[in-house]
Amino acid sequence: MDRDLVAGGGFVALFVLMGLRVPVGIAMGIVGVAGFALVNNVTSALGLIARSPISTVTDFNFSIIPMFILMGSFASAAGMSGDLFRASRAWLGHLRGGLAMSTIAACGGFAAINGSSVATAATMTHVALPELRRAGYSPGLSTGVIAAGGTLGIMIPPSVIFVLYGIMTQADIGKLFIAGIVPGVLGVLMYILTLRIIGWRDPAHMPRDRRHSLAERLNAVKDVWESLLLFLFVIGGMYGGWFTVTEAASMGAVGALAIGLIQRRLTPRLIMRCLVEALRTTAAIFMIVIGAFLFGYFLTITQTTQKMIEFLVGLPVGPYGVLAIILFVYFILGAIMDELAMILLTVPIVFPAMMQLGFDPVWFGVIIVMAVTLGLICPPVGMNVFVINSIARDVSLGTIYWGVSPFILCDIVRLTILCAFPALSLFLPRSMG
Repeated sequence: MDRDLVAGGGFVALFVLMGLRVPVGIAMGIVGVAGFALVNNVTSALGLIARSPISTVTDFNFSIIPMFILMGSFASAAGMSGDLFRASRAWLGHLRGGLAMSTIAACGGFAAINGSSVATAATMTHVALPELRRAGYSPGLSTGVIAAGGTLGIMIPPSVIFVLYGIMTQADIGKLFIAGIVPGVLGVLMYILTLRIIGWRDPAHMPRDRRHSLAERLNAVKDVWESLLLFLFVIGGMYGGWFTVTEAASMGAVGALAIGLIQRRLTPRLIMRCLVEALRTTAAIFMIVIGAFLFGYFLTITQTTQKMIEFLVGLPVGPYGVLAIILFVYFILGAIMDELAMILLTVPIVFPAMMQLGFDPVWFGVIIVMAVTLGLICPPVGMNVFVINSIARDVSLGTIYWGVSPFILCDIVRLTILCAFPALSLFLPRSMG
């Protein structure tokens, strides 16, 4: 059977299955195995099913994922997100739109100890949304701020997306984490600037909170010492070369547990709940990873990957023209596909092409993650938007998308800046030993 025909049919079948709401990992696995069987034989395809799952879940490199997820679960259960929000509110709340700015700052802080955009959005919905509503913010702006702030979870390290990208491309995961710091901080600052602009144009929808005293501000800072300590311990340890990324993930999980116990916020029941939550999240991620690997074998045997690489490199638009095309495709895919699946499906195709065109692998990782964050808040399938809607049932999806639209424009500007000035992402990792 013609391999190009099988490859084209495989992609059609994949999107049909996803349209039927088959879990994306299972959909990729089904298409990958069936397509491999058509091109090769059934026995070889069944061999993939026997080997790929066990080789994935027993790969030492993937142990980073459950450890960072567990660290985030412990941090969330210990109430660190609430402390970060209260501290941000004490320092920023008196400004026009200060409570919304506090939410962004708290999202950035929590992202530094959590690493998941969906978890950041869900946690901050519980913490910040009631306060934003009480202060008089519109439902659209309140939820839009949280949806946008949640995207910081996969840019500011630690980040599961960076881990997967690093494993797939053999890039240094520690350098990828460090490279995400400046773009993540830039995201916080640009979101706050966006809120300032909204407040200037429409002050009635951006109320002020009361001004906190200096004593209240200092007391609020004391409450976030554990979050700062955990971030410096994990990221500083990797930057200083004190331990590897895998060791950092384990130390981060233990550190979050220790802080929760010292603060007497983690009970045995809460610890068990965190373990179960981390196990479920890890299992869901591994299901997508296994499905993507099975689909990857299918792409390899049909030579789709090689042909796409040759096509991209041969385009007469120059390196940055190819990059612009890839980012446009990511923007479209991000609106209809899960971010993990998008990374696992596309990186094997676009990464070799970008390396042939002379781009830095660490910088390209930052650009890919930045492109993926847009998918988390873009219609029709912005994951953060759906998570917030599942918690705040009285706020429609359309209202949330309207509220998040200024931040989508802000992210496009940030992505353009990061493309134009690679040094913003690279100067910290290049200073590592």
